Amino acid sequence: MTTADCLPVTEDFAWIRVEDDTAHGRARRTAATLAAQLGFDEVRVAEVGLAVTELATNLVKHATEGVLVVRSVRAVTQAAVEVVAFDRGPGMTDAVASGRDGESTTGTLGVGMGTVRRLADTTSVLSEPGRGTVVTARFHPGRAPLTEIPDADTAGITRPIGGEDVCGDTYAVHGGPGRLRLMMCDGSGHGPLAAAASRAAADIFCARATDRPEAVVKQIHEGLRRTRGGAVAVADVDVAAGSVRFAGLGNIAGSVVAGGRKQGMISAPGVAGHQARTIRAFDYELPPGATVVLHSDGLTERWSVDGRDRLFAATPLAIAAALLRDAGVRNDDAGVLVGKPRP
Repeated sequence: MTTADCLPVTEDFAWIRVEDDTAHGRARRTAATLAAQLGFDEVRVAEVGLAVTELATNLVKHATEGVLVVRSVRAVTQAAVEVVAFDRGPGMTDAVASGRDGESTTGTLGVGMGTVRRLADTTSVLSEPGRGTVVTARFHPGRAPLTEIPDADTAGITRPIGGEDVCGDTYAVHGGPGRLRLMMCDGSGHGPLAAAASRAAADIFCARATDRPEAVVKQIHEGLRRTRGGAVAVADVDVAAGSVRFAGLGNIAGSVVAGGRKQGMISAPGVAGHQARTIRAFDYELPPGATVVLHSDGLTERWSVDGRDRLFAATPLAIAAALLRDAGVRNDDAGVLVGKPRP
């Protein structure tokens, strides 16, 4: 087994705070630069730039604390540009109607969302009244399905601490329908050395992902001895068995969300690479339609599922972005990974 078994790999290319009209051009240039780097032709680069301009414009007009994240999604020979726009605005009662061309009132997506839907290959909208809106869009180079990058039943997002260009939190995923193996690592500290430790953990996970979670965590612990180390957790999500087997070392939080309830999962104290007295795994029930969430301590564990039916009915990427928006701690790296396994 090789690291390729964990493809596709998503990288958060840029986080852009959208607070005034100057953000439009910055967002467009950033997305166009990434699309060109991924081999998109000039016409498609321009289309990506136009769609991102519309998303940024909507954030300025209708949102509070708007953020736009530009991401690359890479497989062996294929790649896509992914954009996540989210805010703390008033949200919408009917996001579908509000996104139609000709609909533009305070709290809506405005006419630009019709343009985004036409230009993107896939889109999703999550809006919760009183909380805000999350819009995701993925752009393929040639407006055709990418066989190496299917619609995901998992998604993660990371945000570096202010002042750093790289995030010390990393996640990795192995598997497909019916079986998911998830890994989240929070490298100790911040910056390039923390990122190097968490990337090393991801490489070890991808090489050993089909082992039992406690064995994978033990291998990561041994493999991180020459790094700063970090907190790490691995979850084996088995739909057929209706269970999640979870092993963690340090303060990575894990939860199973189903039926309006949040079941926390247990990690052992320690630091992978430096301190581990006992590495154990625990088994948890996986009800039908459940969502599994792993996150670093860059998110507070106090996020609630009460009244959030819309959230957990959304796509994994929209859930991850909303949780980071709502529970993210601004003075730390933050990372969250969401899995919604299909039978």
